[in-house]
Amino acid sequence: MNAIREKGLLRSLRSLPATGGKFQWQDRELLNFSSNDYLDLANDERLKQAGREALERWGGGATASRLMSGTLDLHTELEARLAAVTGQETALVFGSGFLTNLGLLSALTGKDDAIFADKLNHASLVDGARFSEARMIRYHHLKLDNLEKMLRETECAGRRWIASDSIFSMDGDLADVAGLQRLAQASGATLLLDEAHAVGILGERGGGLCRISGQPVVPAITVGTFSKALGSYGGFAACSHEIRDFLINRARPFIYSTALPPVCAACALRALQIIEEEPGLGAELLRRAEFMKDALRAQGLEVMSSASQIIPIFVGDNEQAVALADRLLDQGILATAIRPPTVPPGTARIRLSVTLAHSEQDLSRAAEVIAKTVKQAGAA
Repeated sequence: MNAIREKGLLRSLRSLPATGGKFQWQDRELLNFSSNDYLDLANDERLKQAGREALERWGGGATASRLMSGTLDLHTELEARLAAVTGQETALVFGSGFLTNLGLLSALTGKDDAIFADKLNHASLVDGARFSEARMIRYHHLKLDNLEKMLRETECAGRRWIASDSIFSMDGDLADVAGLQRLAQASGATLLLDEAHAVGILGERGGGLCRISGQPVVPAITVGTFSKALGSYGGFAACSHEIRDFLINRARPFIYSTALPPVCAACALRALQIIEEEPGLGAELLRRAEFMKDALRAQGLEVMSSASQIIPIFVGDNEQAVALADRLLDQGILATAIRPPTVPPGTARIRLSVTLAHSEQDLSRAAEVIAKTVKQAGAA
């Protein structure tokens, strides 16, 4: 613990009275830029009603693992809709996005395999690769020429895998999913794309970056989560029937966990329906995100390489980032300091998540306060 403190990496928990992008806290309105409730659906009355109905019908929990008696009609319906949304043959629901990636890579790869992973992939992809015992080769962030070189030069007795986020959670930039698919096909590799921060926002029916019209990409496996744009909790893998059957038999986080609670599944299903009924939600979110980025730039701040609703403000020093976050909180803005190992050493930052709970007025005010606070702190 002392070593953690000395490096400026100590973390602690903060209790809040509510969820969402804006709520009352300590006698003031708090603008929350640390929520992943991108479409402001977690507190939507339609999701709440779906949750209440599921609670009345199925109770508080699924009561068993999926292979025992925990697979409900609700899970089956949700998986069918996820397959349709992502353009895959079928889907399998897990307890969380983290458990999904852990289960996928640990089940599908082994010591003779090689996993080529973007250096800024989410921790769940990294840990899944470690549990698998496969060789993990990390290519420079978004550098497909570097990936191509590694694919060409790396000997592998087993299967080759390429694993990448589509929207990167701490930088907000986008993978070249078409380029990744091209390299996978050319090298005989299997492509896994984690669309956690893109599902519900980008693409046809909110299917993710791979489902943007004009250049659809169909990876071997699409990973997603319900805990971000869908306002619920849980994760999924969308894939072929063959891969799904194998995961049911070999993915330990799936086999040995109680099934996703019915309330979570019902809320995720309702969120998918809302996104299909209101296809402009994702585009409106991205419009507001661009408004926020323009407002920050007008105040003299850089937003790194953000191309999404995730906007990083670079700081660098760990303790300076924490101090900046504390100053912002004093002014009614919750924007968490992100430090290693979540980001590389020396790249601590303030991470902003724009949501549909934030009006243009909120965003303008927040940009002004953030810029002023950053400059006062000497972190710009």
